[in-house]
Amino acid sequence: MTGPAGLRGYNRRVSRFYGIDDANSLLPGLAVVVERLRDQRAELVNLRDLFRAREGDVLDAVIDADGADTVDTDDPELRRLRLRMRGIVDQMQADVVWLDERAIVLRDIRALVPGRQVWLCWRLGEEHVGWWHGVDEGFDGRRPLSELDPVARA
Repeated sequence: MTGPAGLRGYNRRVSRFYGIDDANSLLPGLAVVVERLRDQRAELVNLRDLFRAREGDVLDAVIDADGADTVDTDDPELRRLRLRMRGIVDQMQADVVWLDERAIVLRDIRALVPGRQVWLCWRLGEEHVGWWHGVDEGFDGRRPLSELDPVARA
């Protein structure tokens, strides 16, 4: 596949490419969003576990006349947990919109270097974008930016 100026491997679905300086300028806001998403995910998992436990308790307590198990969908605690989970998902979706508006993939940031696309690789806690890997490689394949062509790092 070729793209602009005959660049092999160009992916037309990628709407924006970042230089290293541009990517680094996004990091303060990105760190806040990623930390918040991490914390919200942990809270959501905890609420899910509480919901399942409560659901099991309610199921154990309610047996209909035929002996079939039923869940009391009007249980106030289940309703509260369900609403809280929905609220967290809504908050997470707002952060995903922030990422989408900047064409950032939560996994990595894609960049274009001479002749190919690469993923700029940053991990929460790192002070700057200092790594990259090919689009067909995972995190284990990340390498220092110093290995890129000097023109690509500008």
